Amino acid sequence: MIRRPARLSLLAVLLAAGGLLVTGALRDTLTYYRTPGEVLANPAAARDRVRLGGEVVPGSLRRDGELVLFRLAESGHEVAVRQRGAPPETFREGEDAVVEGRLGVDGVFDADHVVVRHGNEYRPSPSGSEPADAR
Repeated sequence: MIRRPARLSLLAVLLAAGGLLVTGALRDTLTYYRTPGEVLANPAAARDRVRLGGEVVPGSLRRDGELVLFRLAESGHEVAVRQRGAPPETFREGEDAVVEGRLGVDGVFDADHVVVRHGNEYRPSPSGSEPADAR
């Protein structure tokens, strides 16, 4: 039979090993949120995978085949974004968006995922009409 101090030591070692495994697994899944100002102030921090949020600058949206180019802005700072593939249907200039990816060495943010941010406020449609099936 194992003595009590030995059991406690074994338990501590097993808990520490489990904690290290969980920490190591989660490290690759963490994605930090940055603003355009933070990315411009510290480009090296955006070389790792980050989320970049801001407003899609009006007049900046261009499509070139599968490539979508636009700029995200917040508080007077702008970052150019390059994304392959079609963004969500609700993606528009002047709307808030969050992109995930990395800042390239050329200073353009290479996004592989785009999410449109929505407000948490519900507003009924201005027409005032209700759907036919709502009765």
